[in-house]
Amino acid sequence: MIGQITSGIFGHPDDSKKLKGTVVMMNKNALDFTDLAGSLTDIAFEFLGQTVSFQLISSVQGDPTNGLQGKHSNPAYLENSLFTLPPLTAGSETAFGVTFDWNEEFGVPGAFIIKNAHINEFFLKSLTLEDVPNHGKVHFVCNSWVYPSFRYKSDRIFFANQPYLPSKTPELLRKYRENELLTLRGDGTGKREAWDRIYDYDIYNDLGNPDEGKENVRTTLGGSAEYPYPRRGRTGRPPTRTDPKSESRIPLILSLDIYVPRDERFGHLKMSDFLTYALKSIVQFILPELHALFDGTPNEFDSFEDVLRLYEGGIKLPQGPLFKALTAAIPLEMIRELLRTDGEGILRFPTPLVIKDSKTAWRTDEEFAREMLAGVNPIIISRLQEFPPKSKLDPEAYGNQNSTITAEHIEDKLDGLTVDEAMNNNKLFILNHHDVIIPYLRRINTTITKTYASRTLLFLQDNGSLKPLAIELSLPHPDGDQFGVTSKVYTPSDQGVESSIWQLAKAYVAVNDTGVHQLISHWLNTHAVIEPFVIATNRQLSVLHPIHKLLYPHFRDTMNINASARQILVNAGGVLESTVFQSKFAMEMSAVVYKDWVFPDQALPADLVKRGVAVEDSSSPHGVRLLIEDYPYAVDGLEIWSAIKSWVTDYCSFYYGSDEEILKDNELQAWWKELRAVGHGDKKNEPWWPEMKTPQELIDSCTTIIWIASALHAAVNFGQYPYAGYLPNRPTVSRRFMPEPGTPEYEELKRNPDKAFLKTITAQLQTLLGVSLVEILSRHTTDEIYLGQRESPEWTKDKEPLAAFDRFGKKLTDIEKQIIQRNGDNILTNRSGPVNAPYTLLFPTSEGGLTGKGIPNSVSI
Repeated sequence: MIGQITSGIFGHPDDSKKLKGTVVMMNKNALDFTDLAGSLTDIAFEFLGQTVSFQLISSVQGDPTNGLQGKHSNPAYLENSLFTLPPLTAGSETAFGVTFDWNEEFGVPGAFIIKNAHINEFFLKSLTLEDVPNHGKVHFVCNSWVYPSFRYKSDRIFFANQPYLPSKTPELLRKYRENELLTLRGDGTGKREAWDRIYDYDIYNDLGNPDEGKENVRTTLGGSAEYPYPRRGRTGRPPTRTDPKSESRIPLILSLDIYVPRDERFGHLKMSDFLTYALKSIVQFILPELHALFDGTPNEFDSFEDVLRLYEGGIKLPQGPLFKALTAAIPLEMIRELLRTDGEGILRFPTPLVIKDSKTAWRTDEEFAREMLAGVNPIIISRLQEFPPKSKLDPEAYGNQNSTITAEHIEDKLDGLTVDEAMNNNKLFILNHHDVIIPYLRRINTTITKTYASRTLLFLQDNGSLKPLAIELSLPHPDGDQFGVTSKVYTPSDQGVESSIWQLAKAYVAVNDTGVHQLISHWLNTHAVIEPFVIATNRQLSVLHPIHKLLYPHFRDTMNINASARQILVNAGGVLESTVFQSKFAMEMSAVVYKDWVFPDQALPADLVKRGVAVEDSSSPHGVRLLIEDYPYAVDGLEIWSAIKSWVTDYCSFYYGSDEEILKDNELQAWWKELRAVGHGDKKNEPWWPEMKTPQELIDSCTTIIWIASALHAAVNFGQYPYAGYLPNRPTVSRRFMPEPGTPEYEELKRNPDKAFLKTITAQLQTLLGVSLVEILSRHTTDEIYLGQRESPEWTKDKEPLAAFDRFGKKLTDIEKQIIQRNGDNILTNRSGPVNAPYTLLFPTSEGGLTGKGIPNSVSI
C-alpha cells in the first residue's frame, strides 16, 4: 500500500454503513513530458465530481435480477485527493478517498466495476479497502489504463488480490471471471484501436513493405512448414495494395502508435517516447546515408586510434546535408544522451568494458575463446564429439559439407594428446556456425557482405581456459551448392603476416557469432518465442488464476518492445538488417533455425547437456556436472535456475497437490492447448511438448518460461555494449574476403595490418549506427523491476506464496554474494580474462543505466 488514510465504519439507523477506501491513480497528462507542472495540478481536480464511479461486487450476496451474480453496491465517486506522491521522473500518482455504502449482508467484496465518464483515459494503480468488517483489508491491484466507458463493449472490472483456481472461485464471481476472459480474447476481426484490450495472434507478415518496391518485400514467417515462426500480437491493420497477404505498415513517424494492448505499453518511467523516438531518429536520418554509402566507398577508420576516439574525445561527424538534418531533427537532450555530441557534430560514447582496462587485450587468443564462455553469446559453444566435425545439411542439396580440419592441423597443440585422447577426455570443443549460415551464404555475399561460414576448434587447458586450435572458413562451391564447399583452415600464429591473417580469421568468426547472437540467441530465442506465452496467458488465464499471478511480471513490456522491433529494427531496411551480415535474409534465417527449437531444451540444465558441456549427475548440486568447470555463464546460470525452480516449486505446490487438480483446471488446460496449437502452432505436433498432466510438468514449464524471459535474456542482452560497443571486438559485417598472396590486399595486410583489418570489418558509419543501437539496448531504465522483486508487495493475499517469494529474494541475494566471491578468485581465470571484465551479466540486481549486470523480470528491452 503506497499510502494510508483513516478509514472505518460509520453506523446508521438503517444498518447501512460507510466503507472507506483509497484509490491511487495517475492521469494521462502526468505522462506529458512537456507539461509536468500542469499535469500535477490537473490530476487533483480533473476527476472529482461524478466523472469516475466505483461499484463493489459482493462475493457472498447474489443479485436475483442479475443472474445470481455478485450484488453491486451503490456507485461511489472520487473524493478530494488525500496526498500526491513524490514525482517520479515524469509524473506522479495521486491518492483519492472513496466511500461506499455497505451492509453486513453484502459481505466481502471480491471485485469492483469502474466507469469513466471523463473524456480522457487514466492509469488506475490500486483500490484499497482498509477495514472490511470481520475481514480486514481488501486490496485490488489494478495497474491498468481505464478509457472512457463509451470505448468499451463491457464494464471494466477488477478483482481483489485473492487468487483462485477456476473450480474454487466463489460462485458469485465466476461469471465475471469468464466474461473478462472473453473480452480479452476478442472476436479476431477488425483493426485494433488504442483502447482495445484484446490479445490475439498473427503471423509475421508485417516485416516488408511491398508497396515500396521489390527490394522491400520480405518472406512471411509463420504458418508454413518452410518458414515456421512463433506468433506475434495481432494489430488487424489492412493489407498492402500490392500483396493482400502482407499487412500494411504504419508510417515511421507514427511508430509510437503501433498497436499492443494498452496495458502492455511502456510505463512513463520507461520513457518509451524517448527510447523509441531515438531509434526512429537513427533509422530515419542515418539510414538513407548508409544506403547511399553502400554503392560507394564507405567511410573508414584508418587506425585503431580512430576507433578509440569514439570513446576518448569523440570524432567529427560528416558535415553533409543529411547530418545537418539529423542534428536539427533530434532534440538537444536526445543528442546529448544518445548521440553523445556537444552540439558541434562531435560523436562520443561511453568506454565499453572490454577496452576499459586494456586497449589491446581483446585481440588475444585467450580473450577470443573466453568470450564463448563469458561474453555476450555464451550459449553456442559445444563439446566436440566427432572428428572431423560433420555437417547435418542434406548432402543431396548441399553436397559434402563435412569439415576439412585434419589431425595434422591441431595435434601439435593438444599438450601431447592425440585427437581421440583429447576427445575422450572432454578436452575438445567447437564453436560451430557452419550449418546455420551455408544455406544462405551465396545470397548473403551478393550484398555488401563478403564473409564465410565458420567452425572453430578449441582445447580445454589444465588451467581451465580454452585455447583456439584452428578456424575453418568455408564458401559455397563456385560450381553450385550440390558440389559442397571450398574451405581453408587457419591456425594460430603470432609472427608476421600469418599473425595478421589469424587475426582476420578470428574476426570472420566474430562476424558469424555476432549475427547468430542477434538474430537467434537474442531475438528468436527470447523475444520471439516468449510473445506467444504473453498472449496465451492473457487470453486463457484469469488474473485470478495463480499461474497468471506467477507469470505476469515476466511478461512486462515484452509485446511493446517486440512491436517496436518489428516497426524499426527487424523490418525491411531496419537497423538490424543494416548492421548484421545476414542483411535482408536475417529474419528468414531465424525462421529456418526455429525448426530446431525445442521448448524443454530451453531449460538451462537440458541445454548444457544437449551441447555436451555438461553431463547429468544426480550427485551434483544442480543435477548436472559441468565439463568446463570455469564456465561463468553456466556456473552463475545454474544457481539462478535452481533458485527459480525452487520458488516455482513452492508456489505451484501450494495450489496443486495432485495430477487430478491439474487435469480439472479448465483454464490451465486451455492455456497450454492454445499455446501449443496456436501460439507456437507451427510446432503443435512435436512430441516433446509437455502434456500438462502433472504438477511437475507445470513446475518445469513455468520455470523454463521464467528462465527465458529473465535470466537467459539478461545474459544475451545486457552484455551487448560492454563487449560489442567496441566493434573491432564484435564486428557485425565483413566487407571483403581473406586476402590471398599476390594480391594488393595481401600486400596492404603486410604493410599496414591494422588498416587492412578495419577495412575488412564494419564500416565507420555502420559502426556508429550499431554502437548507438547496442547502447540503447544495453541500458536499464530507472523503473526496472528485477528478478525476485514485484511491482506491488500485495500482489497476492496468500501468505505461504508470499513467504516463498521472500525466500526466493533472499536466495538471489546470496547468489549475488557468491558471484562477487567467484569474480575475486584468481584461479577462475575465465571470470575476468585478459581484459579484466568481471562476469556480472547474471548478477540479479542493478542500478539504472549501462551497468553490464542485472536480471530484469522480463524481456523488456
